[in-house]
Amino acid sequence: MDVEAFEAEARDQGGGSGESTLTVVIALGANALLAMAKSVAAALTGSAAMVAEAAHSWSDTGNEVFLLIAERSGRRPRDAQHPRGYGRQTYIWSLVAAFGLFSAGAMVSIWHGVTDLLSEPGDAGSFTINYVILGISVLLEGSSFFQANRQVHGKARTLGLHPFRYVSRTSDSTLRAVFFEDASALIGIALAGGAIALHQATGEAAYDACGSIAVGLLLAVVAIFLMRRNMAYLLGQGLSQEMQREVLRTMLEHPEIERITYLHVEYVGPSRLFVVAAVDLVGDDREGQLALRFRRVEADIERSDLIEDAVLTPAPPDEPALTADGLAS
Repeated sequence: MDVEAFEAEARDQGGGSGESTLTVVIALGANALLAMAKSVAAALTGSAAMVAEAAHSWSDTGNEVFLLIAERSGRRPRDAQHPRGYGRQTYIWSLVAAFGLFSAGAMVSIWHGVTDLLSEPGDAGSFTINYVILGISVLLEGSSFFQANRQVHGKARTLGLHPFRYVSRTSDSTLRAVFFEDASALIGIALAGGAIALHQATGEAAYDACGSIAVGLLLAVVAIFLMRRNMAYLLGQGLSQEMQREVLRTMLEHPEIERITYLHVEYVGPSRLFVVAAVDLVGDDREGQLALRFRRVEADIERSDLIEDAVLTPAPPDEPALTADGLAS
């Protein structure tokens, strides 16, 4: 990532949250409709795979509600009680959503599949209903995934990253959740459709039950991945070396900063940074005047759309300076 890409990400934050909210709203509408349709199909046909798909859509619907809360909570401006803002609330609610996907989606699907596998098979209902609902699911989930995928590709292109690398590492937990949930939903539809087709072709209900288990395992993998990413940001996810260099370059461009000997940067919310730095300011002021200048420089740095809070301290004279490449000189 170069300086232009770093600055482009900063400029993008003004509309990025609104686009993420739109992505969640589209996913919420699609999943709510599908959850009801799949539940009806599961009740009429008794298909274990369709029960798993219904559980998947219901859990996704609940998750999108949590993600909307996350978006709203994380955008609150900082105050005296929270000097670094409320951005980490986004990760808390996203973690709750990921756990909901694991418990309500994965565990229910696996449990129902195992139960059906061990029990006597009942009469198979209409396979046609299942195929119709799954076909509609592809259209609705596909439209939601298209919106999330479009947002991911747009931001990845701005930052010069591969889309999968971007969505896996981005601090935007809402976008990551919707992208992976929609992707897993499309894969889950394929698994459920294949299981139902094998049941119809062979007459063996075990294939249907195995489809439910497969969908559950898929959801468990996605949920655990999302939980781990949100936990990393809650614990204070640091920036990559590349991104730290861009923060360092940006700070060194300030006309009052002569050198920086220490720099710590971590995420405190989606695309929101907390910066601690030991710096030398230009000139040789008295202590009282120097303290006022430090506060002014901190305020200047915090005007960046990416930096939520900056804390500057005087650099010890015997410590080596950091260069724009992030190396001591």
